[in-house]
Amino acid sequence: MADAAEFQGTRSAPACRWYRHLAMLIAGVLLVMGLGQLPAAQSAHAESAGSRAVAISVDSLTPVAPKQDDTLTVSGTVTNNGKSTITGARVGLRVGPQVGTRSDIDDIADRSGFSPGTDGSEVGGNHTQKIEKLAPGVSQDFSLSLPVKDLDLGKDGVYPLGVTLSGQSADQPYEHVLGIHRTLLPWQPSATDGKKTKLTFLWPLISATHLSARTESDQQQTPIFPNDDLVAELAPGGRLQQLVALGKGLPITWVIDPDLLATVEAMTKSYRVGEQSDQSTPGKGQAVAKQWLNQLQDAVGGHQVVALPFGDPDLASLAHRGKDVSGALSHLQSATELASTTVDTILGVKPRTDFAWPVDGAVDSSIVDVATSAGAHNVIARSDSLRDPSGPYAPTAARQIGGGNTAIVADARLSTAFQSEMIRAGDSSLAVQRFLSQTLMVNKQAPEEERSIVVAPQRMPTTSQAQAMATALKGLSDGRWTEPLDLGDAATAKPDPSANQQVPGSGSYPDGLRAQELTTEAFEQIQKTQSDLDGFKVILTAQDRVVTPFGSAIMREMSTSWRGDPKGGQAFRDAVQSYLDQLKRQVHLVRKSDATLSGRSATIPVTVQNGLLQGVQGLTLVLVSQQTNRLQIEDKQQIRIEGGRQQTVKFEARANANGPVQVTARLYAADGQPYGDPITFTVHVTSITPMVLLVIAGGVLLLVLAGLRIYLQRKRAAARKAAGGGPDEPGGGEPDDGGGSDDGKPAQPGDQAADTTAQSGGPSGPGEKVER
Repeated sequence: MADAAEFQGTRSAPACRWYRHLAMLIAGVLLVMGLGQLPAAQSAHAESAGSRAVAISVDSLTPVAPKQDDTLTVSGTVTNNGKSTITGARVGLRVGPQVGTRSDIDDIADRSGFSPGTDGSEVGGNHTQKIEKLAPGVSQDFSLSLPVKDLDLGKDGVYPLGVTLSGQSADQPYEHVLGIHRTLLPWQPSATDGKKTKLTFLWPLISATHLSARTESDQQQTPIFPNDDLVAELAPGGRLQQLVALGKGLPITWVIDPDLLATVEAMTKSYRVGEQSDQSTPGKGQAVAKQWLNQLQDAVGGHQVVALPFGDPDLASLAHRGKDVSGALSHLQSATELASTTVDTILGVKPRTDFAWPVDGAVDSSIVDVATSAGAHNVIARSDSLRDPSGPYAPTAARQIGGGNTAIVADARLSTAFQSEMIRAGDSSLAVQRFLSQTLMVNKQAPEEERSIVVAPQRMPTTSQAQAMATALKGLSDGRWTEPLDLGDAATAKPDPSANQQVPGSGSYPDGLRAQELTTEAFEQIQKTQSDLDGFKVILTAQDRVVTPFGSAIMREMSTSWRGDPKGGQAFRDAVQSYLDQLKRQVHLVRKSDATLSGRSATIPVTVQNGLLQGVQGLTLVLVSQQTNRLQIEDKQQIRIEGGRQQTVKFEARANANGPVQVTARLYAADGQPYGDPITFTVHVTSITPMVLLVIAGGVLLLVLAGLRIYLQRKRAAARKAAGGGPDEPGGGEPDDGGGSDDGKPAQPGDQAADTTAQSGGPSGPGEKVER
């Protein structure tokens, strides 16, 4: 054992030394390799960090989809965001490797920092622009032009195009990339060998609510706008003017809210502006309104026009909050019917009204049920709501969802391509290049299959967004990989068998959109206004003067334009209800003071005032005695009053006992519902006493005796004359039958009038005396 151990020990010492030498050798090699790679790694890190020192904006790239023989021009600005001056710099272009997927397109422009391996080398030749000196915080414009063939692009597809600024600074005194901005270049110089993608682009013409139900108190019903903000949108350069001007000639489908047309048409005539009628001023938008409508009529010629329900009602709010409020859904049917007549009357175009467009194309089963309840069997959805299991593949938009209904599923990436602010030219240019690149990538997914793709952008694009949309569509105008298609034809396209046809449940609706919906209380208020309108219109002789403006206002109360503006929506609803209440109060009972009934029967007058410009009819005035044992009244009478007049109605009353009696007067409509507020007054009943009867009887007896005396005098005078006697001497004997006053003077003309006045009776004490 000892020998063995010794032998093992003597053998292990050289082996350990050998292993130690080997380990040191390996460590040395690794260290050398590490030291060799360290500068490169540090250099790459420094290159990436330093490439953020300069901000580059590509404000213009033309042509947006170049061909082989084109000259590409890229222009923009470079800004030194660092702390040291940049010298010896130049701006150049770099072409990266072809993009493989639609997701890569989204990611490219969001990357920051220069990467030599993926951003490619700088395009050679005289295709750079020198910038000798760029101080901190200073910007300088650049513009590069070069033949497209010098980019040395490969096969058809989408390529990242980087604009870089290379130079040196005091802290890094060697040439390196100081800034990069990436955009995209769709490259298909000639028409596709396969089938082109059918592209449907919706061009929305929608605005916020601008018109209430308030009108001037004149025969023309001059509308009163709360403000004149719409003028700025219609004037040259305004948002709506630009949408019409840019849309003219583009391969689009117009999607119009008829409420906008009705509002602008009202502005072409006399209108006023102000919150209150007595404080309103004349509107100033007649000229621009007429010009805008004329331009729109010209622009929509030859294009398909889709009319949304009047006022663009919020379908999701109706489905989630309004359908449980009785009568709320009926407004959608009315809005759909009004849409067709409005567009046809104002534009002279017969629109399609069988399309529904929920906000952002977000749908669930309840929204589809509500949207199709008014006859719109085509629902415009979006692919981020009705998702497809096929991943990045974009199937044909149309698909059957049961019940004879079709979902038109717009492509989410294309539909949201222009939703950023786009205040800066660089944002707009990048959005255009992304959109064109996405359409080319869709086509390359299955070039041998014909597909129909729909783009449903935001409802109310800004001016800059609309300009970017128009630029993108013009970039596709030569039809190399797409061709235009109307929305109606897109709805009838053959569905893709792999496309999702299952509408999601209500639980899948986005929480952010749900939080913006109209509340249940809002729909309850809308229905109260409708109920009050129904009760008011039945008494009118010219119902359209009230029903038309208020019916339109009620539809506007459900508009999608109130999303994100709950206070504005509440104020609008309150204003409509307040104005309706004001009109209803114009027909009312005139307040009465207490009355006195000094007899067993009399008439009680009650006055009804009509302050409207039109007549009212079908009203019944009812008087109710609270104590019929004392006072009985003829209970009701029919009322009809011309505009601006009042009518006094007399009720027969019969007293049975003395004392005060409360009497209530109230108007009722033809349907038996109470109209307006009642009035209550007191009738004081005073019966005839025995003493009064004795006084009256004594007076009657005196009158009879006086008559008898006159008769006897005349008889004696006639007898004397027959006997041959002369008449009595003047002044001697009895008064003649001509009668006279008690003091012997002739009766004066005023005496009889005074009697008449006395007999007619005036107020006896406080209150009024009823007519007997």
